[in-house]
Amino acid sequence: MELLAVEAAGRGMVVAAAEEVSAAPGPAYWYGGPVAGARLAGRLGFALLEPADDWLAELPEEFTGREVRAATVLDAWAIERPTFVKPPRDKSFPADVYTEGSRLPAGLDPDTPVLLSDVVTFAAEYRLFLLDGQIAAGSRYAVFGRLDPHPLDEQGPVAAEITEFVGRLVAAAGPALPSAVVVDVGQLLDTYRPGHRWAVVEANMAWFSHAYAADPARVLDVVLRAAGPREHVKPADLPFVRK
Repeated sequence: MELLAVEAAGRGMVVAAAEEVSAAPGPAYWYGGPVAGARLAGRLGFALLEPADDWLAELPEEFTGREVRAATVLDAWAIERPTFVKPPRDKSFPADVYTEGSRLPAGLDPDTPVLLSDVVTFAAEYRLFLLDGQIAAGSRYAVFGRLDPHPLDEQGPVAAEITEFVGRLVAAAGPALPSAVVVDVGQLLDTYRPGHRWAVVEANMAWFSHAYAADPARVLDVVLRAAGPREHVKPADLPFVRK
């Protein structure tokens, strides 16, 4: 957050906390949580782009490496074996492996959307900020589930593999994503053969995604497209504007 704020200020933009904003002297952009963003979007005139809840579930297994399905909390309550359960967007409860549905947090709305997926192991995970289908910035963020940020540009052959994988992904499913978005990918360990395969972890809103060790200037370029003035939204992005 701080690095993006410094970059924005360096571009002559006024940076303010949500609670300090009553009006915007010029075009307004957003980087922060979905609740405050939705509250301010109408007043300040920005539009929030986000991927569809079922985007990951609709991907071919070639890109997910596991079974993923879109469901609701009501469906998740019925699971009887270890399943990775996560809210697709708003982090309304912790994404985790739940051994059975009764382990989900109490008090959830049964109609809340969730993604249910097989339990797998990612050796390393990478956050990619995509702009017009190209990787604008990226960072490793975890190794075997532990936080371990490192710039994608310094990953050598791994960066080339990721670029090739994302190229295939965008060719197959790019039109189902907004033009500015975050896609996390990982090295999925394969139980039946040595080595790993690349798979999509999830897609996220660029305006609500940690940059980790990615270049803040290039991350900001993506954020400004993903959460900028409504009148600047491209026609192809209109279906992805947060209601």
